[in-house]
Amino acid sequence: MEIEPFNYLEVSMKITAIFLFLLCFVLWFFLRKMFQRTIIYDYECGLLYKKGKFSRQINAGIYWYNTYQTKIEKIDLRNFYITIPSQEILTKDGVTIKITLSTNIKIGDPFVAINSTKNYQDALYLVLQLALRKIISETEIETLLEKRQEIGKEIFDLSQKDVNEYGLELLTVNIKDVTFPGSLKQIFSEVVKARQEGLAALERARGETAALRKLANTAKMLENNPTLMQLRMLQTINEKSGNTLIFNMSQNEVIPAKEVGKTKC
Repeated sequence: MEIEPFNYLEVSMKITAIFLFLLCFVLWFFLRKMFQRTIIYDYECGLLYKKGKFSRQINAGIYWYNTYQTKIEKIDLRNFYITIPSQEILTKDGVTIKITLSTNIKIGDPFVAINSTKNYQDALYLVLQLALRKIISETEIETLLEKRQEIGKEIFDLSQKDVNEYGLELLTVNIKDVTFPGSLKQIFSEVVKARQEGLAALERARGETAALRKLANTAKMLENNPTLMQLRMLQTINEKSGNTLIFNMSQNEVIPAKEVGKTKC
């Protein structure tokens, strides 16, 4: 029985091929972990950090970077709306109400927004809530209901400077909802009802006054011109049929038949 000779060359080639395959796989895995691609769109910008330090701000494009030494923080620059949750506030005249704010905002300085505070939205909430409490505490409830838009403008003016310090740009602030306690709602509904009833009574009084004024003018006109009454009566008779007209004449106004004959002769 012959023993085939051991082919060292063939074995070494197989081992080398396996080694090269493993080496390529490890190198590919390492490069994939070490280098990463990111895409920044037109409505975004990026903050580039190298070795933990801010390097520069980058604009829209495709970037490859070393993940072990470099980090890119993407920031959305589009306008966005935030609703400030309702909170109980005491007005100047001692009424407790709940107010919800709606604000439109955008990031003006991405570097300041990310590095000046841990969460710029929480900072925005705090600034607007403090401004709201300050203004409402100096405003009476009736003024608040009549000038909601103006109060939103006051909140905007009061908080704009503090918001800018966090790299944000405040666009609009509006009062979204005002909620009253149950008892106060009933009181306000009664006030509104009484006001509407008063307006209705005032309109009725104005109508009656105008009617009386017209009647007084008519009476004065008839007193000065008695003939107008007769003309009006004849006009009414002419407009309607089936009327009976009675003339009341005194005896002095009746002419005897003889005198009538004589007059004709």
